[in-house]
Amino acid sequence: MFDIFIIVVGLCLFEIISSVDNAVINANILKTMPEKYRKIFLFWGLLFAVFVVRGVLPFIIVWIANPDLGLVQVVTATFSGSPEIREYLESSKPLLLLGGGIYLFFVFLSWLFLEEKKYAFLVEGFIHRQGVWFYALASILTTAVVYFSLRENPTLALAATIGVSAFFITDGFKKNAESQEKKLLSPAMGAWSKILYLEILDASFSIDGVIGAFAFTISVPLIILGNGLGAFVVRELTIRGIDLITKFAYLKNGAMYAIGILGAIMILESFGREFPFWLAPAAMVLLLGFFLFLSMRANKRDRAVLKPV
Repeated sequence: MFDIFIIVVGLCLFEIISSVDNAVINANILKTMPEKYRKIFLFWGLLFAVFVVRGVLPFIIVWIANPDLGLVQVVTATFSGSPEIREYLESSKPLLLLGGGIYLFFVFLSWLFLEEKKYAFLVEGFIHRQGVWFYALASILTTAVVYFSLRENPTLALAATIGVSAFFITDGFKKNAESQEKKLLSPAMGAWSKILYLEILDASFSIDGVIGAFAFTISVPLIILGNGLGAFVVRELTIRGIDLITKFAYLKNGAMYAIGILGAIMILESFGREFPFWLAPAAMVLLLGFFLFLSMRANKRDRAVLKPV
């Protein structure tokens, strides 16, 4: 029970930090909508986000990794206590880990090289100025991972390319969301159009949390529980606490470093390295704690500068 508790808490925290950007965009757009439509989105959007996206997507990912099983068989198998079924699912674990690990590591690299950010370290500014090298580095990493995968198992190479494809598809949605945010903030745009767009955006952001969940466990029920709780907290932050969250300037940095480390762990595990189950949650908590400390120290310094003499 203690192991399950650690995994669920870790999943919940990971879902929250990987969805901070989504919560900020949602909050900004919801401010431009009438109260009636805000309630519609927050209620029905929560049901869609938890029960449809985060409830169905883990089964689809497991199904893709186990093509010999039908989707209905995957659903029953994940809830089955059968040792044979558990062994079958364990055999597909390297495919899940490599595809998901590549996806998460590319999310981290994209943020590190391309995204505007508040620099926590000087090296972040240097790397950001070399942003043009992201695509070269991504290509080299893809080639290297596929090469080593082919030596282990050709199916692993396919999983790696699926992870790369998933990254560029979802990254395109996110970049489009950033470019469309000003248009969505316009009161002239219809409320239903905004709700539909926010649901699509929420689905694209949720992929990070669902894929990263496999770094914690391959138990789909635990993933649904942890991610569902995290999605609920994100909705509450959207309503009540988003102004507080945005005050922590380096929180996004901590989230991205956590995503990068989880991606690296998943890649290494797919090639046979073994890590204790608590490593992923512990690394994430330590990183978040460190960057929250940096944020609070920066806020204190800013208040001291603004304080009248």
